[in-house]
Amino acid sequence: MLRINARHSDFRPKLDGLRKRLSPDGAVVSERSKEKTIEVFGELLAPASIVDRICQDVRTEGASAVLRYSRLFDGFVPEAQTVRVPETNLREAHRQASPAFLDAIRRIRSNIERFQQAILSNDVAITSDLGGRLELRHEPLSRVGVCVPGGAAAYPSTILMTVVPAMVAGVKEIALVAPPSRFGAWNADVQTVCCELGITELYAVGGAQAVAALAYGTSDIAPVDKIVGPGNLFVALAKKHVFGTVDIDSFAGPSEVVIIADDRAHPALVAADVLAQAEHAPGASIVISWSEELLQHVEIELEKQIRRLDRADLITHSLQSFGAVVLTHDVEQACQISNLLAPEHLEVQCENPRQLLGKLRCAGAIFLGPFSPVAIGDYAAGPSHVLPTGGTGRWGSGLNVNHFRRTYSVIDFTAKELTSIADAAVEIALREELTAHAQSIRIRSEHLENGGR
Repeated sequence: MLRINARHSDFRPKLDGLRKRLSPDGAVVSERSKEKTIEVFGELLAPASIVDRICQDVRTEGASAVLRYSRLFDGFVPEAQTVRVPETNLREAHRQASPAFLDAIRRIRSNIERFQQAILSNDVAITSDLGGRLELRHEPLSRVGVCVPGGAAAYPSTILMTVVPAMVAGVKEIALVAPPSRFGAWNADVQTVCCELGITELYAVGGAQAVAALAYGTSDIAPVDKIVGPGNLFVALAKKHVFGTVDIDSFAGPSEVVIIADDRAHPALVAADVLAQAEHAPGASIVISWSEELLQHVEIELEKQIRRLDRADLITHSLQSFGAVVLTHDVEQACQISNLLAPEHLEVQCENPRQLLGKLRCAGAIFLGPFSPVAIGDYAAGPSHVLPTGGTGRWGSGLNVNHFRRTYSVIDFTAKELTSIADAAVEIALREELTAHAQSIRIRSEHLENGGR
């Protein structure tokens, strides 16, 4: 792991370099992806160039381009020449699911629903100073697309954390895309969760071609209004490419955690959360403390615990590429550095962690104390685990029920109320030299003066 001593004045270049690697502009691509790019295109193209080409092909060619790229990248050739997973598969997976798994799904779904219903924004209606009625109303989106990862592991939790908020919002049509692999659309756990939630549209397609299909539509997949859910760099770039045609939740980079810990923190617990984040591969783990002894003990624990993990090689690579320990002067500097990084996940393993909340302004989600690990947020707590990464926590927010609704205003003025503000509105319109705007107000005043109603 990278060691950064923030007590020295020259620490910023190292920190800035780490920030850049963690940002979406860091262009983190696996060696396997690089090899596949050369195999498909005959050269090592920049990720953005690859995504532009795929999205344009899907937009112009539709389903045939989706199938072509699924075959080239994933070796997937569906027998029925459609990427939709039959509903019978979903029902059969659900039928064979263990009672323990179904119970876990239902309990977690209940937690998510309870939290999302509690934060659901209400319609607002006020009477203006003029007497007119002004309203803000909320309308659920009609159709949403969800990207579910499935490259190196299956993620049924992502379905719960994206679909349940959308359902609470009132979205009627939800389409899921997942890679055509044993960890993606053909995974029994993924199919079981779909069936349990009543999702019937599951498509075995991943990568940029999946995002483009959701945005532009094909003969198989109807276009959506918004695309949400995590994915690799190609998925993130594709979401950025189609933004404007559809809405998206965020432009995400590698998953990340920052852990602020004092000398009261238990090194074994800190190390366990570092390793859990690195398991994403790529996953960034940064420990910040003003206790040099604590940081040393965490590094010792990392060496001990990593030997017992199944994905030790991938975790080691993540720690080498995206791991860091940062020694600060004090808690104030620790909070400043955390705000600068604006991490996706922020753990505060300190005595009286709630006291630091007022100092921590930028994070996707904050986990307080030794018994609130990121993993419980990933799986069961209630807030969605789809969160801003790569410093976008400075202005972005985690996915929630209100992101699946659009708002619109209602203005309801009477003749008297219009007359009372007409002169001010006309003045502004004339300042902008928009005489037709001014006339549309004046004509009503003249109409009233002539006895109109």
